[in-house]
Amino acid sequence: MKTAIITDSTAYISKELRDELNIHMVPLSVIFGEETYREEIDMTDKQFYEKVREQLPTTSQPPIGEFVSLFEELAKGYDAAIVVTLSSGISGTYQGVISAGQMVEGLDVYAYDSEISCMVQGFYAIEAAEMARQGKEPKEIIHRLDEMKQSMKAYIMVDDLSHLQRGGRLNAAQAFVGGLLQVKPLLHFVDGKIVPFEKIRTRKKALKRIFDLLGEDAKPGRPMKAVVIHANRPEEAKEIKEELEQTYPNVEFSLSHFGPVIGTHLGEGAIGIGWYKK
Repeated sequence: MKTAIITDSTAYISKELRDELNIHMVPLSVIFGEETYREEIDMTDKQFYEKVREQLPTTSQPPIGEFVSLFEELAKGYDAAIVVTLSSGISGTYQGVISAGQMVEGLDVYAYDSEISCMVQGFYAIEAAEMARQGKEPKEIIHRLDEMKQSMKAYIMVDDLSHLQRGGRLNAAQAFVGGLLQVKPLLHFVDGKIVPFEKIRTRKKALKRIFDLLGEDAKPGRPMKAVVIHANRPEEAKEIKEELEQTYPNVEFSLSHFGPVIGTHLGEGAIGIGWYKK
């Protein structure tokens, strides 16, 4: 059985790695006024973080027709497709995949809700693609993804409270007071939704808290994969990755970024770390 692997753009898997593993990508979009930009295709991260300082966009899931077209094309050479989506708790993309899958004949479509986003979501797509290459059946691949989910974690430090306020997740007074006090909220995913984990004073303390949470799971000798994710802070993320690699030689670290869709909600300067046990 030949199985195609698909994910959406919020997994932020590099084009080089997608091409190498034959992972298909369907983009979400950001909308500034009347203009719609497909993530990665019509707008770079640099362009986004410059533009978002002046105007906060809205975000949009892929049109169902985009999935239908891709499924119809894949049906010519594949028997099945596994689509790893960002959490159904923050986007309708997962439901869109289910609807599109019912419109196409000749291809068994399996929608997989990662219940998370960014490169942590990407971990699922990468694992699925590697298994698909080995000829594994879809149900075997999904069973493995469910195993990964048991240990998958991610924590995000928000640096700029204005995005949470402009997006309606904080009121103006909370954002103003939080800014004065240098409060850096730590967020995580619970039941597929992004919720507060802790409020911590100062960026340095917030990052240390995430490092400590990673350390609780990264027991000596336990093989793990982890990713450092940044919102337009490449140098800082690289330094964090190098520091953590020295502390946890048993963990395989990578670097990724918050692109336009997720960056809309988190704001510039956010740093996240996600991991799972191999």
